[in-house]
Amino acid sequence: MANQWQVRRLAGALGAEITGVDLTAATATDIEQVKELLLQHQVVFFPGQSMSPEQHVEFGHNFGELEDHPNLKNPFTDHPYIFELAATRGGVADEWHTDITFQEQPSIMSILHMVKCPEFGGDTMWTNLNQAFAELSLPMQQLCEGTTALHDAAPHSRPDQMAIHPVVRVHPETGAKALYVNEHFTRRIVEMNATESRVVLDYLTEWVKNPRFTVRYHWTPGTIALWDNRCTQHFVLNDFEGERVIQRVTVMGDHVEAAAEPMAQPWVREGRKSATSRHDRQMRQFLRSRDNAAEG
Repeated sequence: MANQWQVRRLAGALGAEITGVDLTAATATDIEQVKELLLQHQVVFFPGQSMSPEQHVEFGHNFGELEDHPNLKNPFTDHPYIFELAATRGGVADEWHTDITFQEQPSIMSILHMVKCPEFGGDTMWTNLNQAFAELSLPMQQLCEGTTALHDAAPHSRPDQMAIHPVVRVHPETGAKALYVNEHFTRRIVEMNATESRVVLDYLTEWVKNPRFTVRYHWTPGTIALWDNRCTQHFVLNDFEGERVIQRVTVMGDHVEAAAEPMAQPWVREGRKSATSRHDRQMRQFLRSRDNAAEG
């Protein structure tokens, strides 16, 4: 690492702030160092960068293929690779989530430019999903490793966009296991009935919020943040007045590897329909569409 780089850890679980580098002039060696720091800290912050959209996209291309957001439109900036959120247009992501898990190949990582932010409030929190899994009891770990979960884009008014992912995934570079369910996009444990699924999902989505697993970051304009979507979730505190504008590029194409094979087939209630059949409707629709696609 270049001598002028200074790395300051922000919490015991994850997060580091890095100064002494200009990311707009990053060399190939610098990019490799950023990748190493990201694997080590899961989310890293570079204050005082202030990239243009073109510089932001050019920097993002160093990490993989970029895609615009599949559902949400930008309020101000028209750019094919920039995803933009403005607080005055409802752009406050105040539910814990990993980006775009409703796609079969979700986001590998996200690179955010804080364009404008309030003097106080509007912090973002991240949680370490490796640690969240590691601190579960062994019976709960085994239960989670043997199940999968259905995710959808209902928060974006697209519940038809769905994917099934393992509840516990393996990071392709570190080999660490991580919980891979979130309160924003995850709807159902596939191998459980609706009542069982609700209990388990409620527990897991609350468990990952344990303060011991988290870091909280206070923004300043011009900060660039990178986080690994394969092992983190994040959450914006909606506790501020005025405008808050972020621009993000998203590295897509993740291949989600399960920690273990599912212990059972998808659970869908057999027999005649009843009032409670509605709990299985979405699952039936997804499985039917998946089977039709396989046959076609």
